[in-house]
Formats: sequence, structure tokens, C-alpha cells
Amino acid sequence: MTHRNRQVSLHDRLGAFPREQYLLCMATVLLVEDDHVVRGAMLRSLADRGHAVHAVGTALEALRRVAAETPDLVVLDLGLPDLDGSDALRMLRGITDVPIIIATARDDEQSVVRLLRAGADDYMVKPFTGAHLDARIATVLRRAGRASRSAPPAVHEVGELRVDLGERSASLGEQALALTRKEFDLLAYLAARPGRVVSRRELLEEVWRQPSVGEDQTIDVHLYWLRRKLGESAAKPRYLRTVRGVGFRLVAPD
Repeated sequence: MTHRNRQVSLHDRLGAFPREQYLLCMATVLLVEDDHVVRGAMLRSLADRGHAVHAVGTALEALRRVAAETPDLVVLDLGLPDLDGSDALRMLRGITDVPIIIATARDDEQSVVRLLRAGADDYMVKPFTGAHLDARIATVLRRAGRASRSAPPAVHEVGELRVDLGERSASLGEQALALTRKEFDLLAYLAARPGRVVSRRELLEEVWRQPSVGEDQTIDVHLYWLRRKLGESAAKPRYLRTVRGVGFRLVAPD
């Protein structure tokens, strides 16, 4: 089989789709797949269904793309050349909450459960058709949209600190806080639980979406900068209090 014939065969297997049946609401999809033949066929199939598709071949490229411009959804292959897909999933979850569909040849239940718990929204075993992938994308986006519409974005206030989840903004009194993406996520998580002690393990799993092993420095660095922006320090805390040996809590100043 020639390379050209192989491309046609894969495209046919992914399925044709009449142009007059394009989706009315086009989604921006980031496709992360290292096999250029499969990537090309999936890209064409999704584009034929009305999606705007950006395709990359490595985990590093995917992280850069998501950090620069957030897509509506990510389709992530696990067999990447520079990083295991499960590690890439955890890193992506560290910087974005967009839906992620895993596409892989692995089909054992243990792998599926581990990846879903690590933050995947859905899981597809290769080979699959373009129609199947498109249906999964529509379902995941519909589910994500329904969840986001179920309640208005929350605004949390602790003392003079105000955290607006909808606007992804925070202010202290009349002063807007210039926070990084992860600093905001950390502050928002604590602000949603005022007065409650949150453990390092919980922060790693819920904010960073990472295993709770050997990552204490990550939390400490973000807390250091967050405290500076709140005008306090670990030695003289106001809002961010450390409960030694247990975790952290956000409280209104005395």
C-alpha cells in the first residue's frame, strides 16, 4: 500500500460527512497526535464537520498552545514522543479546565479509571470513526455547557478580598490583584472554603490535578507569591494562614 493510498484509507475509515450538515456552532479543537497520517485524517474529518482544528504532535506543543489560546476541547493521544500522555494530561489539567478526550489504543479498565480520575472527560479506544469522535465531542461540550449554565458564576468575599470566578478576577479593597492563572485558581479554591483547613494533598489533587507526592515546593512557591500580592507574609499573615502539619486556610483578618 502506498503512502497516498494509506492516507485515503484512513480518511475513509474516519468517515465522510456532507458539507450541508456542518455544525451550526463550530468548536475550536486542539488535536494532539504524533502520527502525521492519523493526525491529518482526523484533522480533515473534524474540519469537514465544521470544527476549527489546530493539530500538534507533542505534549510540549500542546501545553504551549493551550497556554497561549484556550481551545473549546482537547483530543489527546497518549503515545506522544516527548512525554507520556498521562503525564501530559496532568500538566494540561494544571493550566486549563477545558474538556479533554483521550484517544488511545490502551483499553484496559485500570488505565481508563486512572485517566478519568486524573482529569479526562471522556475516553476513546482506537480505531474509531470520525462520526464517533464528532458525537463524543458534541456530548462532552454539551455536558460542559450544561454544567456551566446550571448556576451563575460565583463571587466569593472574605473580608475585603473579592474573588469573581466568572470574570477570573480578584481584588483587595479597591485594588485589583494581578494574579497568574494558577495563583488565581489557588486563591479561588481557598476562597470557596473560607475558614476551612485545606491540606496540601487536596490542593495538589484539586487545583494542580497532580498526584500528591513530592510537590510541596510547588504549593509553597505559589503561596509565597500570593501572599506578597495580598500584602502579607508567612511570618505576618492576614488572609492566608498556615496550620502547621495540616494545611492552609483563608480567613478574614482579625
